[in-house]
Amino acid sequence: MADAGAIRQIYNVEVTGSTATLDLVPRTSEEQAGWMIAHSGVYPVIVADDGDEVVGFASLSPYRPRPGYATAVEDSIYVAAQHRGKGIGRALLSEAVVIARTHGFHSVVARVAATQEASVAMHQACGFDLIGIEREIGRKFGRWVDVALLQRLL
Repeated sequence: MADAGAIRQIYNVEVTGSTATLDLVPRTSEEQAGWMIAHSGVYPVIVADDGDEVVGFASLSPYRPRPGYATAVEDSIYVAAQHRGKGIGRALLSEAVVIARTHGFHSVVARVAATQEASVAMHQACGFDLIGIEREIGRKFGRWVDVALLQRLL
C-alpha cells in the first residue's frame, strides 16, 4: 500500500491524457486503496522504482468473472512518461508472466489501444501473439478506439 499514491499518479496521467486506458475519470485515493487490495495474492501489483521513486507498475487481473475463465489473467503495464524506452515496461511484463505461470495460470491476455504501437510491440517481444482487433470498441476524447487483443499461453 505504500506505493498506492505513486501508482495512482502514474495511472491518472494516462486516464486524463492518453488512450492507454479507457478509464475516463481519474481514480480517487479511496478507489486506489480498493484497487490495491484487489491486486494482492494471485493478482499482484509489481512496482518498478529507480531507488527514489516509482517509475512504473504492472498488475494481473482476472480476465473475466465467470468460473470457466479462472485460468486466464489480463495484464496491465504503465510506465511514467519520462522513464519510457529504458526497458522498464518489458521487465515488468516479463515478471508478470513469470508470476502468472508460478500462480498456475494458463493464459495471459492484454487489451491494448491499437494506436499504442510501443505497447503492442513490447507484448509481441515478450512472446504474445496478436490474436485480433476489436474495432471501435471504446470511445475516448471524442473518437473511437480500436483495441488490440494479445495473448500468451503459458
